[in-house]
Amino acid sequence: MADRVGVDLENRSKSPCRIRGFLYARISEDPRDRRRGVNRQMSDLRAFAEENGWEVGGEYVENDVSAHSGEDRPEYDRLMADAIEAAREPGVRIIVVGYHPSRVWRRRVERAQAIEDLRHAKCWVAFEAGGLFNMAKASDRSQLANLGESDTAESEVKSERVARAALERAQEGRANGPVAYGWRRQYEYDDRGQVDGFHDVEDPEQAAIVREIVTRLLSGASLIGITADLNRRGVPAPGAGMRLKRRAVGQNAEGTLWNKTSTKKIALRPANVGIRVHQGVEYKAAWPALITDEQYAQLRNLFAERAVVRELPGSRRHLLTWGEVAVCGPCGAVLRVALRGNAKRGKRQPTYVCDANGCVGRNVEALDKHVGEVVVKLLSNPEAADVFRGDDSAALAALERAEGLKARQEAAADDYADGVLTREQLRRITAKLAVQITEAQGEARRLRPAFDLDAFDGLVGPKAGERWKKLEVSQKRRVLDGMGLRVKVFPTARRGPGFDKTTIGLGWAGAGA
Repeated sequence: MADRVGVDLENRSKSPCRIRGFLYARISEDPRDRRRGVNRQMSDLRAFAEENGWEVGGEYVENDVSAHSGEDRPEYDRLMADAIEAAREPGVRIIVVGYHPSRVWRRRVERAQAIEDLRHAKCWVAFEAGGLFNMAKASDRSQLANLGESDTAESEVKSERVARAALERAQEGRANGPVAYGWRRQYEYDDRGQVDGFHDVEDPEQAAIVREIVTRLLSGASLIGITADLNRRGVPAPGAGMRLKRRAVGQNAEGTLWNKTSTKKIALRPANVGIRVHQGVEYKAAWPALITDEQYAQLRNLFAERAVVRELPGSRRHLLTWGEVAVCGPCGAVLRVALRGNAKRGKRQPTYVCDANGCVGRNVEALDKHVGEVVVKLLSNPEAADVFRGDDSAALAALERAEGLKARQEAAADDYADGVLTREQLRRITAKLAVQITEAQGEARRLRPAFDLDAFDGLVGPKAGERWKKLEVSQKRRVLDGMGLRVKVFPTARRGPGFDKTTIGLGWAGAGA
């Protein structure tokens, strides 16, 4: 076979020339990255080129990469670019060499584009399994296209079969792929000892980490702080010990490090409350839930609000700056912190001041202490947890309405791209929906219940003061936001030492301060 291919190529060439083969090997699935398949392919391709007397111009390998799904194939792109560039050299015949047509192309669009590109470059295509095609000839291009069509049809039939099986698994609530972090897989065996199925059960250690992350987020802790603590304690991250094609920036070879993205994803997974999602549709999962529906709703609301107001809890350094909790009494502006005081008479102190006109100013330490005393007094009552606990359903419904309006915006943009809408129609629709989205997001924030004080272990009851002192600033602010406490700072009627509590107005959200 090799002799025939070599002779055929020489016979079909107009003049003797150098022949350079660019070798491409690919395997669709190799989750453990053993690379045995691609190594065998490349070994056979090298022998194939040597038997035909071809010079190897380059080797390109892609392992565990599908050619049908449309995912990026950087090595394939490099192969095509290098082959076309090499074809510009005079007196050289360039051959793109693969093990089989299906190893190089699966999608008809990609194959058609490659045939056209290779036609202009006057390249050849050869397969170790058989076949030599001159892309400068229409008959060879047609043969290659027809040969590849059967590969495409095979992939599409397989894809449809896989999709149907995936839908069936989702409808039954079964997991798809490896077991998720927080659970472990138990296999079921038939009478012959062969695997007959499986079900996922809670993994005690991993489930405890999931609940810890959720509880700490609900208590106002930052993603960065939680992530750093998990890494400091040496808690293995999801995927630790697995060989993956890609690692996040900063991840070690063992994959044991957490990052804030993975921490957030673990917390916000619908799987945590026993929901299986398939193509945007939710199904009841067959595995046990790790957190409550209330916790999940509160967490979604929390991150939705942060996305709107652009708040980063980890960057908060002062309890009462910015936001709705504390404002200037005379003008209603937010407070910021600045150094105030007479440097000649004493040290300049951090001071809450009106951000707009400087109407008021209060010592940061003194005002924080006063607000803390008020909070501790309220939370020392064991019934406080019931007073400040609310229902998330209304806020969540408003948030889902906002997401639905966003989807309509995107659909309108697609209609404009397809020529269904004019530019003016798109502008009007987008503007109108933007107003409705803003209103829905505002309603979600207004309807958001206080929060669940259970996330703050020991904060309610006789030890409230001790627990309050141990909270981070971001967590204390979370408590103030959740309780709905509102503070107004008014000008002092006198000058002199001491903190005048009578100039601090206290109230509740929705009732005025």
